[in-house]
Amino acid sequence: MSKKTITSKCPYCDLTMQVEMMSCPTCGVKVEGVFVQSMISQLGPEDQQFLEEYLLAGFSIKALEGASEMGYVAIRSRLDRLIENYKAIRKHDAHKRAVLELLRKGEITVAQARSRLEELTGA
Repeated sequence: MSKKTITSKCPYCDLTMQVEMMSCPTCGVKVEGVFVQSMISQLGPEDQQFLEEYLLAGFSIKALEGASEMGYVAIRSRLDRLIENYKAIRKHDAHKRAVLELLRKGEITVAQARSRLEELTGA
């Protein structure tokens, strides 16, 4: 059976889902709790794959060009797009945290927080 890649986004509201359970496929041990998820894991599968290839090329566009079928311009374009996607994730996360902090402090209601979070996701 082939493994499927899943996104970290909720299929219902499009917010980032939280990892709460992990298991070992070898011994069956399961660990439950709240786990921190990196922003890199929030990138799409294509961005993650490109980042891995770039890392393995020693963060060298020239080395990646030699190891792949992409030319310099295509790699530079992909890299620029990856950077913009990562910045967008960071900005979205910061806005989400700001809304939740306002809610925690009691400065906005749950309905207002929900509305603001929906505006962030375009839902």
